[in-house]
Amino acid sequence: MRPTVLMAVVSILVVTLTFGVHLRRVQAGQEVSGSGYTVLDPIRNGSLTVFPVVAAKSYSTGQFLTLDEGFRSGEVVVTEYGNVRGLVRGQSGPPVQHDGAEVNRLVLINNSKRPLLLLAGEIVAGGKQDRVIGKDRIVPAESDPVDLNVFCVEPGRWVASSTNFGASGTTYGSAGKTAVGRSAGTAGGTLMAQPSVRAKAMADKDQGQVWAEVRKQQESMAVEVEGGSTSAAPAAAPPSAPLRTTSSYAVVMENKDVKEKVDAIAKPIEQNYQSLIQQLRDRKAVGVVVAVNGRIIWSDIFASTELLEKYWPKLVRSYASEAVVVRAKSTEVSLPQAQAFLADMEGRRQTIESEPGVFRQTEVSGDGFKAFALTSLLPKTGFEVHVAKMAD
Repeated sequence: MRPTVLMAVVSILVVTLTFGVHLRRVQAGQEVSGSGYTVLDPIRNGSLTVFPVVAAKSYSTGQFLTLDEGFRSGEVVVTEYGNVRGLVRGQSGPPVQHDGAEVNRLVLINNSKRPLLLLAGEIVAGGKQDRVIGKDRIVPAESDPVDLNVFCVEPGRWVASSTNFGASGTTYGSAGKTAVGRSAGTAGGTLMAQPSVRAKAMADKDQGQVWAEVRKQQESMAVEVEGGSTSAAPAAAPPSAPLRTTSSYAVVMENKDVKEKVDAIAKPIEQNYQSLIQQLRDRKAVGVVVAVNGRIIWSDIFASTELLEKYWPKLVRSYASEAVVVRAKSTEVSLPQAQAFLADMEGRRQTIESEPGVFRQTEVSGDGFKAFALTSLLPKTGFEVHVAKMAD
């Protein structure tokens, strides 16, 4: 008998009122006694600026499994909707292929004894199309198959490249073609979509807008690569040619020339911040406020330094990818501006999605921003695992 895919989110509440999530704890210019968070002096490189954020209190998050860890161990499996048989624990043999695949639905099973943390913006490659996870959530340990809401970030393909999904680097070769004979999810890590793409999935929740943003960023990257080319052979194909022919966002971001552009911005900040985390571990560094070309665009805050360290390498590359393609007159963002951005969490409208006993996700819409708070409801937790805030 074909098993049933479980819908994990069982209750949704929409309320129109003034609301603020717990990050409303910072005042410009100083840390308030008991306030919780402090924004520190920025790290700048080119058009990208990140302000480290430290917390007065950190939580134990070692029980959470990340998607990258789950793919590497083989304990997390993601496949097209309809291929459920291959996801049932204890059943041997390859998944049975069905014709029920859908663009905005995947199925995930967590075979680990640890709860799985999924972040909006993480990209899983393979199947019939690469997808981006649309919202933060927690999947219980040893879960039944979970119906996963996703958005396509590869609009030009609907042919299976692999049975299951995995990290993009394990599914595609450098030329952007499916890597034959490679098992998805056995090495490397998932990409994190840049903030502009991430926002379309998280806030707009519209497949058409996600596709439009992917195409826009693909074209912008091609232009940047062309502008930086030093090729002396005018008859040769331009370095941007592969970027214009592929439909995969992941392949664009893994292109050698694009990586060089992103590395030029990301690596100095990544190294500086890793060093800073080492120095500030006792002060509980938990996140960042991000500015590109003098405009604050995003913040990511975690429940612990440990979680931040796990996500930091791909987060900083996502921020740097945004900085590569955003063209504007660069100005410097001040520390008080960053503190004010983090402090302003008052909203007019909130939407709550919850799986009782597992997680609660709260979306807050305010003046010029949207914020998303994922709270763990698992035993001995009850704290915000991740909070993302984006400027409209």
